[in-house]
Amino acid sequence: MNIMKKSLTAAALLGVLLLCSPAQVAAQTDLRQLYILGGELSNSAATSLADIDEVIPRMRQIGLNTVLVPAYWDLMEPTEGRYDFSLIDRTIEKARENKLKVVFLWFGVWKNSMSCYAPLWFKENTRKYPRAMTHTGKPLEIASAFSEDVYQADCRAFTRFMQHLAEKDKGIGTVVMIQIENEIGMLEDARDHSPLAEKAYAGKVPQELLKAMGKKTGNQTWAEAFGTDEYADEIFMAWHYARYVERLAKVARSIYDMPLYVNAAMNSRGRKPGEYPSAGPLAHLAAVWKCGAQSIDMLSPDIYDTGFKQWASQYAFPGNPLFIPESRCCENSAARALYVMGEYQAVGFCPFAIDQGTVLETNYLAQSYELLSQLKPYLSRQPGKQQYKSWGILFDQNDKERIIEDGNMLLVCRHYYTLPWDARATDGSTWSEGGAAIVKLADNEYLIAGNGVVVEFKTKSEKQQEEQKQLGEDGFILAGKQSADAASALRQTNRFTGKRCGIGYVDQVSIAEDGALQFIRRDNGDQDHQGRHARISTDEYRILHVKLYEY
Repeated sequence: MNIMKKSLTAAALLGVLLLCSPAQVAAQTDLRQLYILGGELSNSAATSLADIDEVIPRMRQIGLNTVLVPAYWDLMEPTEGRYDFSLIDRTIEKARENKLKVVFLWFGVWKNSMSCYAPLWFKENTRKYPRAMTHTGKPLEIASAFSEDVYQADCRAFTRFMQHLAEKDKGIGTVVMIQIENEIGMLEDARDHSPLAEKAYAGKVPQELLKAMGKKTGNQTWAEAFGTDEYADEIFMAWHYARYVERLAKVARSIYDMPLYVNAAMNSRGRKPGEYPSAGPLAHLAAVWKCGAQSIDMLSPDIYDTGFKQWASQYAFPGNPLFIPESRCCENSAARALYVMGEYQAVGFCPFAIDQGTVLETNYLAQSYELLSQLKPYLSRQPGKQQYKSWGILFDQNDKERIIEDGNMLLVCRHYYTLPWDARATDGSTWSEGGAAIVKLADNEYLIAGNGVVVEFKTKSEKQQEEQKQLGEDGFILAGKQSADAASALRQTNRFTGKRCGIGYVDQVSIAEDGALQFIRRDNGDQDHQGRHARISTDEYRILHVKLYEY
């Protein structure tokens, strides 16, 4: 069965979101204070004091304002009941020295499905801390979510961690958000078949979940309510993972209240539940997770596969601000950051293993983050501040045009290589992604911040009457490409009606902290192709201020 057939409709999901607790609504206000231009450290980058001393200052040099850092249960509680917070303390201290914020990732009982960051004393005692099992009875390196002992061990350590953060950071605010667990999900089977899980499966479905899923309420078992295939098993498992996380989230809020999120490994490439980490906070299970874990502010995607825009769009729904805690660290990260911040006014964007990025990758990202830092007055969604309309564009070799409709104005946006004069457009080169954030300042006035894009401005009537022409490398019509019949047809068309849009000027600008535009140089003439477009080449990261007029 197609995964999406098991999804709720948008209307049904919105109904679930309206059931959010008052505590969650309050937390959403806190989220609007965040503007994360971040990066996540590789898994082992903060396991020693020496590593932390080296890596944190380097993150500031890359241009980050926030660093995502694992909090390792096994190193925090190597002996049961004895805690060591030296790594946490050093991370916070070094972040403060370098004017960085921190998001801690609780690597507790689950990390990428597995229980690899649980302490050895926990792993060895499988009688007290049982494992999840496949339907054949095979034990997995995954602690069972149905064991109260598993939860209590995880919760004790998490409680001490949150208490320590409150003692170290409350009133200062270096730590701005917590991720609970990491890429929760079942592998090899869609659900846990251990004895404790089977007992829960034989029980009744909670009424609030039936209501959230649009099911008839009543005294139903899981099989009666949802069926018995792997997608039904996934719903069962998702509910219990969500309820486990909710308990931890309530603990966190009671000790040191700050935004909380969970991250998901994507269900890509046509795989079925169990072939990907099933039952995690995936988009098609959003209703289950939003119902079961109402103290969590965001379900967030870790995007490594192709189709970045499509994955991001699935997580940008009402009641779930978009945050990308992990994305493949590559040369295209810079363009993707500009896209999500412009299109969704995202909470933030973070390439994974940023500490291992190449010089080219981190250089591009630093330039992108510099533009986004300047755009903060126009893209952030802080209460009491003026809100600006914005969009994001992201192009590659196959997806190279988008037309944005803004009232009577159309912004025809394309990849820079759609212009005819750059040899890389046609010599077989793989196109790097081009991306930008576009902000509307006022009617006929826009900011374009990005790399590798070209934007034309047309009125609706102008676009409707537009003549299609094939251009040569100089940007003019190719000789002999317009047939006599076509020329004759053009002469017989109706006269042009309505208004056209002209470019008054295109200025390169920087933006002061208060949002004031600071002139750098004018891009008229050849730089705007004699008033035809505004463009930023693939070799540049710029902010353009475009003023239009109509005639």
